[in-house]
Amino acid sequence: MSKIKIVNGVKIHDSSWVSDNCKIGEGTYVWMNVQIREGVTIGENCIISKDCYIDLDVSIGNRVKIQNGVSVYKGVTIEDDVFLGPHMVFTNDLYPRSFNHDWKITPTIIKKGASIGANATIVCGSVIGEFALIGAGTVVNKNVPPYSLMVGNPAKLVGYVCKCGKRLDAPNTITKPFEVTCLGCNELIILKRS
Repeated sequence: MSKIKIVNGVKIHDSSWVSDNCKIGEGTYVWMNVQIREGVTIGENCIISKDCYIDLDVSIGNRVKIQNGVSVYKGVTIEDDVFLGPHMVFTNDLYPRSFNHDWKITPTIIKKGASIGANATIVCGSVIGEFALIGAGTVVNKNVPPYSLMVGNPAKLVGYVCKCGKRLDAPNTITKPFEVTCLGCNELIILKRS
């Protein structure tokens, strides 16, 4: 029978490998078959689900939920309250070749509250804006504005969403700040130029 050990308030499944040279916040769960490398920082109250890989020097904020089978490669920064759906993919090399020993990491930033759906691909160099929602299977190859709802390959803006996840009644093209109240939670959102 498998076991979970508790180290400094972090619950770690015994099948996982966690470097001694990383920092994980209290209340975080590290589930089965996870590998967390050196120099990683993970905040409090996160969930790192089954079969995840967290590469060297990655930074993950508080209350982040990473679903099964996600690899977070060096160069990716994940802010607070982010959701990463099952088997979504990050890249960190714009010109991948197995024989290129001088390759350079291209950074990617996932801003606070963003959600990325199952099997989506985030091409490196992108910034995913605050509370953006990336649909399942979407391929993102450019920056995504805050609160944007993106779907397709390549990703296309099809609307905007609130912090609560409900769709906002707003035009797809915004040329100046646009105020909209969420019909789900009544929060006032100010959308910026897209």
